[in-house]
Amino acid sequence: MQKTPPEQAPDANPAVPRDRTSARRVALVGFGTVGRAVAKILGERGDGDGLLHLTHICNRNFERKKQPWVTERWFPTDAVWTDDFRAVLNSDADIIVELIGGLTPAEELVRGALNAGKSVVTANKQLIARHGPDLLQLASANGCQLEFGASVAGGVPVLPALRTGLCGDRLHGIAGILNGTCNYILSRIETDRIPFSEALEEAQARGYAEADASEDLDGGDARAKLSILALAGLHVRVSPGDIRARTIRPIDAVDFDYAAELGCTIRQISRADLKETTLFADVGPSLVPTSSPFGRVQKNLNLVLTSGEYGGDMAFLGAGAGGDPTAVAVVSDLMFVAEKLAAGSSSVGSGPHRPLQLASPEVSCDFETPWYLRFLVKDQPGIIASLAAILSSHQLNIDAVLQNPGFDKSALPFVITLEPCRDAQLHPALQEMSALPFALRPCLCLPILR
Repeated sequence: MQKTPPEQAPDANPAVPRDRTSARRVALVGFGTVGRAVAKILGERGDGDGLLHLTHICNRNFERKKQPWVTERWFPTDAVWTDDFRAVLNSDADIIVELIGGLTPAEELVRGALNAGKSVVTANKQLIARHGPDLLQLASANGCQLEFGASVAGGVPVLPALRTGLCGDRLHGIAGILNGTCNYILSRIETDRIPFSEALEEAQARGYAEADASEDLDGGDARAKLSILALAGLHVRVSPGDIRARTIRPIDAVDFDYAAELGCTIRQISRADLKETTLFADVGPSLVPTSSPFGRVQKNLNLVLTSGEYGGDMAFLGAGAGGDPTAVAVVSDLMFVAEKLAAGSSSVGSGPHRPLQLASPEVSCDFETPWYLRFLVKDQPGIIASLAAILSSHQLNIDAVLQNPGFDKSALPFVITLEPCRDAQLHPALQEMSALPFALRPCLCLPILR
């Protein structure tokens, strides 16, 4: 009787030759969605076309996550599984891939690896946002590499582009749609005019949002990524906590109706502009023209725009999350590090992450833009006059008033748009208006980006 062949790994290619004597030994710490995708890519590429050889896999409860296709098909004899990352630090691995996320124990692992002279590849945005400059200096001091191309925009190669393709320019601005969860939710509200709560539930059901999506919805994820982009592109050090983040939770279908009347839609935009000694930085929902690059980005895609003194504007678009796109960025960093190591020890540590001359500018969210103000009020005579008086007292000029018919007068939404003014000028007026007796909730205030 003919035996049924054993199940094989997808697209395995056992014919690919491997020169393990020259390949760099890789330890993978974290075997979740991205970690498994990294192992799969390395296996299907023949251990990174001979540059890389996966020798260690570290994960909690690894017996439960152990995949036979890793050890039986692609790395048959010497792949070591462990749940102790310190064993990886004490191993003969040349490069450690950190994919556990968060700050603890990731920071201990990465610092330990760099102190031991091992190069590190990571996708950890929180770690790089908070400790990136220190870790880069540590890598340089110990003659090794630290690469983090997957920490922003997943598979979109924006960080490598900032490091190499745009390093000859002098960038002064970076803006982006950096969080796929928020973009998916806002796109769904826009497309079908569904409530925010329904769009969030759908994103969670599809795996685009966590059960507790606060980090995404309230801007924490995006401002960590913006901090990294400012480090890599603008050469400034800014803590994520110093960047203002505004939530997308108050956005409702009616806001897309009014935005459309203005030729706009709504997206979570992260932006950083460097002007002399001040970094203007902000994360939050904004009105953007429907015809603009930001207005055309749908679902869970990411987009990053850079503005340079010499090269002008550049755009990077692609999948910002998911196992395979992020793993591509990780493996690309791995191959870059392996090539640097193969070029000889004299080049290690003198590569793209040489010690940076970082500025620590004043950080401000005081952008000057037009503004969209959406009110929800109990209708009565004199509302517009009361609001106009407050705006006038703060030297704020009304551009337009929009009020669509058909709404319940006990909870009436309408919009006032303002001519360009600074955030600091607008904020006191918003506080006064929120205290008016007809206001049912605080005014939704969004910048209009042109």
